[in-house]
Amino acid sequence: MRDPSLLSDKQWDKIKPLLPKTPRRRRRGRPTADERLVLEGILWVLRSGARWRDLPKVYPSASTCWRRLRQWEEREVWFKIWRGLLGQLDAQGKLNWEEVFLDGSFAPAKKGGSAWVKPNVAKVQSGWWWQTAKVFLWEANSARPVLGR
Repeated sequence: MRDPSLLSDKQWDKIKPLLPKTPRRRRRGRPTADERLVLEGILWVLRSGARWRDLPKVYPSASTCWRRLRQWEEREVWFKIWRGLLGQLDAQGKLNWEEVFLDGSFAPAKKGGSAWVKPNVAKVQSGWWWQTAKVFLWEANSARPVLGR
């Protein structure tokens, strides 16, 4: 069953315009997966910490959700959503910029790796790490955000 606590209709209405338009498929092949269900599938995995293959059947396939996550990372969609939601909260007076901070810690677990070998940094730092770092550095070096950016 779809987890209704992941995304309300009101939240979806704010996020939907920030997502890139998916190209329409020709007559052949699978129809494009529903964007909201894809986003909720991604959020379900991130929130639960479960493996992609454990994604409930109510969401699109794990490979579809994972692929869309990668595409959105590459197109900076997460950054746009973050900025859009921050702008809306700021416009409502719900942010105190004197107290805003971001903290994230990631510790990769490698199977069978030697404790003496230093891991390759490029492999350790995921796309999420880079997106988080980019947003944090942007926020730390700028004044209050302007709505619509």
